[in-house]
Amino acid sequence: MSIPLIDLEKLTHTNDSTRLEEVRALDKACREIGFFYLVNTGISSDLFNKLMATAKTYFAQPEDVKRAIDIKQSPNHRGYGCIGEEQLDEVSHADWKETFDMALDLPIDHPLVAKYPKMYGPNQNPTDPAAVEVLQDYYVAAFDVAKVVLTSMAQALSLEDDFFTRCFTDHVTVLRMIHYPPRPQNDHDNGAGAHTDYGCVTLLLQDQIGGLQVKNRQGEWVDATPIENALVVNIGDLMQRWTNDEYVSTAHRVVSPVEGVHRYSFPFFVEPDYETNVVCVESCQSDNKPAKYEPILSGDWIQSRFDATYAYREKEA
Repeated sequence: MSIPLIDLEKLTHTNDSTRLEEVRALDKACREIGFFYLVNTGISSDLFNKLMATAKTYFAQPEDVKRAIDIKQSPNHRGYGCIGEEQLDEVSHADWKETFDMALDLPIDHPLVAKYPKMYGPNQNPTDPAAVEVLQDYYVAAFDVAKVVLTSMAQALSLEDDFFTRCFTDHVTVLRMIHYPPRPQNDHDNGAGAHTDYGCVTLLLQDQIGGLQVKNRQGEWVDATPIENALVVNIGDLMQRWTNDEYVSTAHRVVSPVEGVHRYSFPFFVEPDYETNVVCVESCQSDNKPAKYEPILSGDWIQSRFDATYAYREKEA
């Protein structure tokens, strides 16, 4: 399995034949692999560099400073997650990484916060306002890219162009910064255990260290070698449900860096409004292939996966 390369400029090209050819290539990648590189995203290398510098500075702070915004004290899962907080592979070790999560910043008195306090609410931000500005700028830029990807998927599936994007008014899309320190011993071989993502699609910016691996259809782990200024895009479980398994959510993992090496990455988990009713799309079902999954609210699905992944949320549940 090789991971194909999709050009965002072609997905938005004014020439119909150019655009449709790239939409077909995206559709093929979503069906056969569930992963692709995305180039010419329109996000500046300057913003990529600022985000990388922000992560390095943030994670280099003393532990007590980072824990001042501990994710365990946030009802809506925002802030800093220490090493070992997350275990993506349920039969393996806890992940050897530390994280910072942010999403839409809604005030406590917002109606959605009262209704779904585990999914909506205020962010816990770093104290440096310059860092917060960079994170917000990247969140907006990455979401613009995500909307193009979702529109192209709708076109590929013979749906209205806004079939997916109209479900992102009060979305629960999460931007995460991740730091993978060098592993201390051989039994922590995975910075992030084998898993599939929960939502619609994930846009991943990674540094040049490498370590991301994708499981192919033969059960072999294939390196997703970094390409400078490219995003790695993958299908999540929710989109697989939505498309009746036509688009595949593929297992992937991160191998811990070697001694003395630090790795940084930035997944952007694209997840729709909590009350999006995820029902099998018409073009992905037929008499010969009926819908496999019962309808489910997007937020209920995402919350159930959170609760299974994080020890502190599982205890609450």
